[in-house]
Amino acid sequence: MILLDSDVLIDLALDRQPHSEHASELLDHIEHGDEAGSIAWHSVSNLYYIVSPALGGASARDFIVELTRFVGVASTDTAGIRYAAELPMADFEDAMQVAAALACGARQIVTRNVRDYERSPIPAVTPRQALSGLF
Repeated sequence: MILLDSDVLIDLALDRQPHSEHASELLDHIEHGDEAGSIAWHSVSNLYYIVSPALGGASARDFIVELTRFVGVASTDTAGIRYAAELPMADFEDAMQVAAALACGARQIVTRNVRDYERSPIPAVTPRQALSGLF
């Protein structure tokens, strides 16, 4: 199980080159059952609000619905937020990603911002590194 950070999803939805290539390949592997993937609950709203200006609201919602056909949404709760708040990480949103990863049993967080997760108890890897771990 891996947790996909918001930036990976945004790269895919907006086809941000050169990052979308690895994001797309990784999501293909998840869709075909080679790896299980989840996203944090708050990533859904982040994704919608960032991509809807470019794609339009209906297309952004369609992207989210299609994504959740094969990617789960990690269940988080009050204890998860408290856990995130206690993590020694500078960015609270990244700490929330860690709490979501813990909640869904992810072994890795897949992100382009690996450096932001240096103090995370769950290792962070880039999409390219995640792909190399599948083979």
